[in-house]
This record gives sequence, structure tokens and C-alpha cells, in this order.
Amino acid sequence: METLKAKHLLTAVHGSMEDFFYADWNMNIYRGCSHGCIYCDSRSACYQIDRFDTVRPKENALILLDTELRSKRSAGVITMGSMSDPYNPLEKELQFTRGALELIRQHRFGAAYTTKSALCARDADLLADISRHAPVCARLTITCADDALCRRIEPRVSPSSERFAAMRTLADHGVFTGTWLNPLLPYITDTEDNIRRIVRMTADAGGRFVVCFFGMTLRTGNREYYFAALERDFPGVREKYLRRYGNAYELTVPDVDRLYDIFRNECVKCGLHWKFADINREMFARMPQQTSFL
Repeated sequence: METLKAKHLLTAVHGSMEDFFYADWNMNIYRGCSHGCIYCDSRSACYQIDRFDTVRPKENALILLDTELRSKRSAGVITMGSMSDPYNPLEKELQFTRGALELIRQHRFGAAYTTKSALCARDADLLADISRHAPVCARLTITCADDALCRRIEPRVSPSSERFAAMRTLADHGVFTGTWLNPLLPYITDTEDNIRRIVRMTADAGGRFVVCFFGMTLRTGNREYYFAALERDFPGVREKYLRRYGNAYELTVPDVDRLYDIFRNECVKCGLHWKFADINREMFARMPQQTSFL
């Protein structure tokens, strides 16, 4: 197994209650991703991740993390999953993410992550323990209500049904969890039926929120990979992209206003949050001693 050297793990981020999921530090214990999602922005050349499809853990990650947590003057929320899924296939054996969560619990920090793997349910007990003294937010990326379509655009991840089952396990343990419905792919997943079903399935699984940006991004690196996948698996769709978007970076789905209204109304019916401010407020409201984290 190939590893990478690292000097540190935690990167400070601007914690915002209004603009995104709240966090104080970002952490990636692994580099690269083997999910094979056709749309992944992390393939973009600007991130300079060589051999992106090869997952490599960082050497002495848990020792580094323990040292860094001990050096912090105050606790905060550590988020994972921005560039590499913390529950990639190697994690089942290595348990680096679980080890990191154990250290986060030990030092009384908060924990958050974004994942496409049902393996995250393994750590429901640990997240529940952390949430007794600190904020916790478990976000599952789910872009397709239908498993068959999921396998076409996310070929090596847990199918959507398994991710919803994992969400149910997390929710049953009292973990604050929900759905990251991003990206929404123009002409593929941007249907009324898909949006409605994902919102309802989130509520049925015990999730408390759904976040959707109603589009995707394409830039050098991931654009070429995505267009090749469209040519292979979705004949004619690439031409629709070129006609509508050209080489634009941000691609908002057609009929966005109508779809947003459908999404928002469905969230209201299901009692789910869809705004970051509401999501973050509930995350902090769930912890007994929130004053020490803000």
C-alpha cells in the first residue's frame, strides 16, 4: 500500500453559520478517491492531485492529529470529506477515520463529514458519544433516488439505498444527519421525480436536512473526464451541454426556479431544513454546552 508524507492534517477554515456547513478546521486523512464518480470536481487540474483514482493514506496520520489537537487552545468542529472520502475502501481495514473520531472524542472536539459510503454507519456509536459534548453533522452525498442510475454515474460507491440505510442507522443513534444533494446534473438527475424522492427518502431515513445547489461545476480536468463519460453512457447529452453552457464553470440546471420551488415545498412538507443557517443552528442546539464552541 502506497502512503503519503504529511506535515500536518488540520487546515483552518472560516466558520460560517450562514454560507456553508459550519466548521473550524478541515482534514483529509486520505488523498485521492476510488469511487469513480463521473462528475467529480476534485479531478480538476487546479488541485494538482496526481493519480486521483489511487487512494493513499497519510503516514502517521493519527499521531499528527493527536499532536495538533493537543496544541489547540480551544475546541472546534473538524470536518472531513472535502477532497477525499473518509470512508473509502481502505478505511474498512485501516480504520484511520475511526481512529481520528476517537481522538476527536478524547480531546472533546466536534466532528463532521461528507461521504458516499454506507461504511459510515459503522461509527454511529462513536459519533453519538461525541455529540454528547460537541457538535456532530454526518452528511451523505446522495444524487440519485434510483440505484440503477446511481451505478451509472457513481460506479464504485454504495448504492443510494444503502446510503439511506446508513443514514437510518446514524439517526437511530441520535446523530444529526442529512443529505448533500450535489451535484444536480443537467439533463440527467435534474428531474422533479428525483428531487421529490430524495427529499422524502431523507425524511423517511431520519435525516434532518437536504442541501441542493441545482447545478454542477466543470473546469479543466474534470470537464474532459465528464464529457467522455457522457459520450460513453449518455449519448446526445454532451451536445446539449455544449449548446447551453459552452465552456462555463458553473452550470445551473434548466428550469431552476420551478425545481427550486418544488424542492423547497417538499422540504417544508417533510419538516427538513434546506438552508445552512437552520442546519447549523440545529447542529449546535443539539449539544449540551454549545457556548464553548461559538
